[in-house]
This record gives sequence, structure tokens and C-alpha cells, in this order.
Amino acid sequence: MAAKSAAGIAQEFAQGALSATPVIILGSGASAAHGVPGMDALATHLKGAAPPAAWTAEENKEWDAFLAHLTAGTDLESALQAVRPTERQTHFIAGATRDFLLPSDLAVLSALLADRHHLPLSRLYRHLFDSTHTTIHVVTPNYDRLAEYAADAADVSTFTGFNYGYLQSRARDPRTRITIRGRETRTVAVWKVHGSLDWFQDAAKQITGIRSALAIPPDYAPLMITPGIDKYRLTHGEPFRTILACSDNALENARAYFCVGYGFSDEHVQTKLIERCDRDSTPLVVITKELTPTAKTFLTSGRCRRYLAIENGPAGARGYMHDAPAGFDFDRPLWRLDQFLDHITGTPA
Repeated sequence: MAAKSAAGIAQEFAQGALSATPVIILGSGASAAHGVPGMDALATHLKGAAPPAAWTAEENKEWDAFLAHLTAGTDLESALQAVRPTERQTHFIAGATRDFLLPSDLAVLSALLADRHHLPLSRLYRHLFDSTHTTIHVVTPNYDRLAEYAADAADVSTFTGFNYGYLQSRARDPRTRITIRGRETRTVAVWKVHGSLDWFQDAAKQITGIRSALAIPPDYAPLMITPGIDKYRLTHGEPFRTILACSDNALENARAYFCVGYGFSDEHVQTKLIERCDRDSTPLVVITKELTPTAKTFLTSGRCRRYLAIENGPAGARGYMHDAPAGFDFDRPLWRLDQFLDHITGTPA
């Protein structure tokens, strides 16, 4: 009997990981595949943003220092960590970020209205729900709503820590689900650890999800944690403290992980994942256009005991496994989610 090829072994590993109904980790690459800009484009946008006239001389000085870091080629997160913005500057950055990303988010919704199969993530949900499971967990630092749109297109419910409706208050119970005739509907629980385009806080610190908001409502501020020195301080407040606890719980209890476009550069997401991959040999599958140096360091560190990582490659894709770290080729671009699902699951679009 001929020995199985590396690609064949990888396919079996990926099928096993998906059959375990993995926790899905969506990184910026998952959104970039559908036209949502990343941090480099956001940095360029912020460089052109006009500061409010009401800022003090000290605030303008701090903003100029931030812009100088960007002009010198410093990445956005490092540039924001190098300065100390005031609270209203932090709100300004969040608002400018939302204004920049929202049109791309809505463009994805428009594309989905024209074609309900536009997001391969919907197909992944349907495949994972072809089981007895009633909840799939998604963990993401992304602000956009692609995970929620994909669930709608797959005809399953979503839960993001907020109650249902157009004006959403925070849910008291993270296990809140829609029930029909006493049975829970299948639900994608999306844990957005850095906030969402439709989360806001008013001057009295009242937190509300406003799904239909296009502009930022008067006297409200977006609830989005942007890169910078406030990133870790803000996670101690609500709703982020509860969302992070739910995310950690999902990651701690996962039987497998499936990362799409994630670069392993956020401690809010990956700490529990890394612990489980090391301690429990929890299977990890990563697909992305290009593995970041941080991802490669983790995968080859010995702490990830069972993994498959796929990135773009000259033959179509390049794969790496725990027992084949030097890599091997696929003849199809399996780093793309649609192609990956075609090959691994055989489910129709």
C-alpha cells in the first residue's frame, strides 16, 4: 500500500479538526478578503483626518507626535502606543475608525443581498451545524459584522452579548438564546473582544447596540477598542470584561481551533489558545494569505503540538504541519476559505 502524501495527511487532519466543531478565530485577513481595509489603510486615513477645533494645544501636540510616528513608517499600533491620547482623542480615533470601515462593511451586506452565497463563512457554519451542536463560537478582534452577516445568510441566529432588536441592551446571561417551541435555535455566538461597529456608549455610560446606526448618534461614542496604550485598560470595563470572559471560556473548552486570516498578534485572543495547544495538544488549523512572523514563531516553537497551517504558495498553497514543519505544496489555493471548504468538506456553495 502506498504511503499517504503530506497533502493527504493534511486533509485528514483538517477534516478531523472540523468534525470536532472548532472555535473559529477570525482575524483581519478574513475581512480583508471581502474588501474591509486593514491597519495600514486605517493609518493612512488617520493621517488625513482633521483634528477637532476644540482640542487643546497639548492635544494637538500629542496628535502631531502620533502623526510623526506614522510618517516615519511606524505601524499604527506602535505609533498609538508611543503617545498618550486624552479620552476625547481616543473617542475621535474610534469615531474616525468607524467612519472609515463602515462603508466596506455595508458593501459586504449589499453583496450578500445580491448573492446569499457571497460569504464562504456561511457555508462553514452550515457544515459545522450538520451535527447535534446548537452553538458555534466565533472569537474575533474585528469590528465589522461579517460573522453576523454570514450567520444571517445561513439562516441561523447570532448572539454577541446583547439582547435582540434594533436597540440592544446588554444581555444579563451569556447563554441567552432564541427558543422555538422550547428548543434553542442554532446560534453563532460571536465574541467581539475589541467591540463592534454597532456598539455605543452615551454620556451616562449607558451601553447600547444600535444595529441600524449609520452615523454616530449625537452624544454617543463608538465602543471600539483601537490599538494603543488604552487597549488593555479599556478591556477592564464593560462590555469588554464580560466579552473577554466568554471568549476565554469558549477557547478554554474548545476541542479544536480554526483560524481564518489571523496573525497571532493579539493577547486578548490567543493566550488561552496557546495554552491549550501546548497543554492539551488541541488541534489547530490556520488558513491565511501569508503567515505572519509571529504565527510562524508560535507554530515552530514546539508549544503547538498538533497543527496545520496553509498560506499562499507558488503551486497554489503551501502547507506546514507539526510533523512536516519544512512545508509541502498544494496544487490549489487552499489558503482561501472557499477553496479550503471545497477541498476539505466537499460541501456545495
